Amino acid sequence: MHNVVSVDGFIADSNDGVGPLHDWYWNGDTPVTPGVDPQFDHSGAGSLFKVSRASAPYVKATWDRLGTIVMGRHLFDLVNGWEGRPPAGEHVVVVSHRPKPDGWHPEASYHFVDDVRAAIDRARELAGERDVAVNAGDVGGQILAAGLVDEVAMDVVPVVFGSGKRYFGRIEGQHLLEDPHVVIQGEGVLHLRFKVRR
Repeated sequence: MHNVVSVDGFIADSNDGVGPLHDWYWNGDTPVTPGVDPQFDHSGAGSLFKVSRASAPYVKATWDRLGTIVMGRHLFDLVNGWEGRPPAGEHVVVVSHRPKPDGWHPEASYHFVDDVRAAIDRARELAGERDVAVNAGDVGGQILAAGLVDEVAMDVVPVVFGSGKRYFGRIEGQHLLEDPHVVIQGEGVLHLRFKVRR
């Protein structure tokens, strides 16, 4: 389970705005996705993402291991499924009761599944030996509550939102994590990883 998050635990404000949460992806000097199509290049220097030298090895290793992303329909609709090109990995599984939009990027490996357990099964099948990443939020919280998350990864940005969309969604009950086994201080971001306690 992964997302960028404010210090007070929000992945977006109440109107789905992310404010400065993702600024660190473009404010560094080290490209992590060379050779990106210029149409999607926000840096102007041939790379969609340029992060700090401290963050680059962590981000690159994480993205290199990723095979499939699991996301909810709300995020899919907000970003239009990244136009069929996920930021990392080759496959996306969307948890939704509605099917893939007619004619939407037929070439993209996007799969629509209406149950979180079935979504994780499909994502694992597609990922093979690679990792499955679950986007945080309501769907991520449901997957964590179902006991299907092994690790929680947070990129904590020094901003306080006060309210908005929570990292763990509307999850209920207590869920214990181990002490962080990854702590990396980047520029404008703190990367943390916690194993889920079983």
